[in-house]
Amino acid sequence: MEIMHKASSSLSCKISFFPSPDNIDSPRTLATPFRHSSASSNSQLQQLQLNRSKDYRPARSPLRCTASDSVKRQEMAGKDGQEPRIQKISSAIRVIPDFPKPGIMFQDITTLLLDTKAFRDTIDLFVERYKDKDISVVAGIEARGFIFGPPIALAIGAKFVPMRKPNKLPGEVISEEYSLEYGTDKMEMHVGAVEAGERALIIDDLIATGGTLCAAIRLLERVGVHVVECACVIELPELKGRERLGDKPLFVLVNGA
Repeated sequence: MEIMHKASSSLSCKISFFPSPDNIDSPRTLATPFRHSSASSNSQLQQLQLNRSKDYRPARSPLRCTASDSVKRQEMAGKDGQEPRIQKISSAIRVIPDFPKPGIMFQDITTLLLDTKAFRDTIDLFVERYKDKDISVVAGIEARGFIFGPPIALAIGAKFVPMRKPNKLPGEVISEEYSLEYGTDKMEMHVGAVEAGERALIIDDLIATGGTLCAAIRLLERVGVHVVECACVIELPELKGRERLGDKPLFVLVNGA
């Protein structure tokens, strides 16, 4: 008999029970009661124990649960389906097929922003996770990281630092180049926005291939900032962006379609 149990949105445990071959389609037998009344009692007991040791087989195998390493490492707010706010957030995100080009399933968070309860729950889940982690910098990646980053920063008492595309910041900048599917791009941050030794959270709405998050990590670490974690509302697991982050923790709320 096999039971499939969903432990989370992407983790399944397979539990198998294997009956003993000796017990299949055969009636159970009861051991003859042993009476301690004759001189041969000791020898009878020894023989009974010997027979049991020869014939005994476990009635069922141990429970087995298997999962891929990437799933074991994954951090989700809705673990084991115990967080009721996650379903509301997930259902508030609209998926638009073939945008901005054919084959793309666009994760539209504008519908999440229209739902005040789901939007508040999104911010609250991040705040609950990071309020006691001594974070002094919330770095938001352009552009939708600018939506979620500032309210999180205010709630946990951190400053918000925008990580922008080239030629968007007016002051002196430090930049980091990263690869795209076709070509390269840059991410920039104002010089002096952060200080060595500060603890940072990087926030964006979605992780796909992980290129922009990697660039943000490198940019902050170049100036001596400790990146505590990256956080996104949505993850597209099939694009394996998490793997590009190496050992840097990633926290997400929902998996995209």
